[in-house]
Amino acid sequence: MSLDEKFNKVMARHDELRDALAAGLADSGEFARLSKEYADLTPVAEAIAELKRARTESEDLAQMAADPAGDAEMRALAEEELQALTRRIPELERQVQIALLPKDEADEKNAILEVRAGTGGEEAALFAAELFDMYRRYAGLRGWRFETMDISETGIGGYKEATANITGRGVFARLKFESGVHRVQRVPATEAQGRIHTSAATVAVLPEAEEVDIHIDEKDLRIDVFRASGPGGQSVNTTDSAVRITHLPTGIVVSQQDEKSQHKNKAKALKVLRARLYEKERMEKDAARAADRKSQVGSGDRSERIRTYNFPQGRVTDHRINLTLYKIDKVMAGEALDELIEALIAEDEAARLAELG
Repeated sequence: MSLDEKFNKVMARHDELRDALAAGLADSGEFARLSKEYADLTPVAEAIAELKRARTESEDLAQMAADPAGDAEMRALAEEELQALTRRIPELERQVQIALLPKDEADEKNAILEVRAGTGGEEAALFAAELFDMYRRYAGLRGWRFETMDISETGIGGYKEATANITGRGVFARLKFESGVHRVQRVPATEAQGRIHTSAATVAVLPEAEEVDIHIDEKDLRIDVFRASGPGGQSVNTTDSAVRITHLPTGIVVSQQDEKSQHKNKAKALKVLRARLYEKERMEKDAARAADRKSQVGSGDRSERIRTYNFPQGRVTDHRINLTLYKIDKVMAGEALDELIEALIAEDEAARLAELG
């Protein structure tokens, strides 16, 4: 199917949906589904309409500019406008093509963020805490809600692991490329010789799943309760409020001890478990398609080294797109993280457009 045929198909479907909604014959469930499809198609239809107008205007201007009987000043003006429009049309075409790319159904979802210390001992735990704070600051800059769900501290400010629920508009779409191994190179505060050490932390960004996305059967769960403990093993609670849930079919284990209430810890643990199961299902569905891809920004594989933060040189390098920013302080403050994220999104769009071509 040619691009213009795709455009016509989208416009026809948009008109069909508009007429169906205007007729008001659908029941409430069908009406909601049609409304969502119409809302999703509207910006695409508007972009196609703008492109068609530009093409028509371009043809009219070309005729005016080539008309020997026309006024010389008008011909010159038409030629000038035609050149500007000729430069603009390819960009309009690209915008429409991007709008037509298959959507990741999880893009508009909220996200569960998991950060874990990797190789490097205490230094890795300190870096994990800094990454967690980087995402907290980034969320604040975007007006998202960042709710800490669980933190396992090391005692001197590091995090063995930390989990947060991030809610807001398009959270997963912007954070999904953050999954993977983040490597840090710097001189640890505990290093007497001034040698640079390399440590790592793992980040996982999971789309938050609703019950309609993933059904969890109670009989598939083993739920253990235990006493919550603080840094270094000290007890922070005198009741068995901490919860560990094991999903027997997959072996996925989630622990939650941040709340004093066992009920609240269980609810949070189920939310994380649902997100992990949903992501597992998504990854399995995507595996065959990903195998066929010519280019992929990131598979979301947690073992993939995606970025290096080199503090002595003040640089952050994303290895998937070979982009280096010499503004590590602004990245860690969340301020320059968008520069990396925007580049990753653009690369992903370019790769998917190339597949269509």
